[in-house]
Amino acid sequence: MDTPATYLQWGFIQISVPNLLMILGMVALFVGAIVLPFPRHKPAPAPPPEPIDAPEAEPTSNWTARLSRAMNRRWPWHTLLPDRQPAFVASWIYLFGVGAIASLIWIVGSGVILVIFGPVWWHVSSAGRFVNSIHFWSVQAFFVCTIVHLVGKYFMASWRHGRALTWITGVVIFAFGALTAFTGYLAQQNFDSQWIAAEGKDAVNSIGAGSFLNTLDYSQMYGIHVLLLPGAVVSLVAVHILLVRLKGVARPIDQPRPEEAGTTAGKAAAEEASR
Repeated sequence: MDTPATYLQWGFIQISVPNLLMILGMVALFVGAIVLPFPRHKPAPAPPPEPIDAPEAEPTSNWTARLSRAMNRRWPWHTLLPDRQPAFVASWIYLFGVGAIASLIWIVGSGVILVIFGPVWWHVSSAGRFVNSIHFWSVQAFFVCTIVHLVGKYFMASWRHGRALTWITGVVIFAFGALTAFTGYLAQQNFDSQWIAAEGKDAVNSIGAGSFLNTLDYSQMYGIHVLLLPGAVVSLVAVHILLVRLKGVARPIDQPRPEEAGTTAGKAAAEEASR
């Protein structure tokens, strides 16, 4: 992290070797997630159908009971905490969203430790450098999983069937994550962070945000990185997971929806997918 990177240049394109290897790795992960077979397992038995003639609950003046019933109708527990998944989820491409969440947990945990002990600790102490490295590489894993997850969902057209808001929150999470990583580099308090702050100041001024966002102000960048942006990312991830639970997992394009399973087009798609 403290040594200069090696750069490659083709004409007007210039890229560092670590960034090039990261991009090639993400491409390889995406291709592998699509091509490699997923370990098979026996499908769980289908749950018994719910009775359609169940009597409705009697009206009550207890507002907590009414609120509980309304939440159960809107967010039933079998949707929020399912114990079964569709068969088409048995693919590597569905794992990268979970990988991004796991990386985010490591980022938040290591970040809290870094905040407690401060910059001197993570630059001088061997334990501090170790925790700082965990924080750094967790961020790299988060972006690798997030980018592969976004690319996979883009080619799967995962905004179909009422999931547009789920897709939008995922894109916004990536945008806020990029801003969080940028302010995190500025908070490192080493030569690289000072160089990035000086160069970033011109970029921020060019978009007219320099009057209230000063990349050379360490206290401002540290506060934004520690307090504001992580809270936004974690909150958006919680909303994203809730929307996934409510709307369900996006089906492959060649898989019919349950309400289309009995139609001619649905049967043809199911036969084609089973080949």
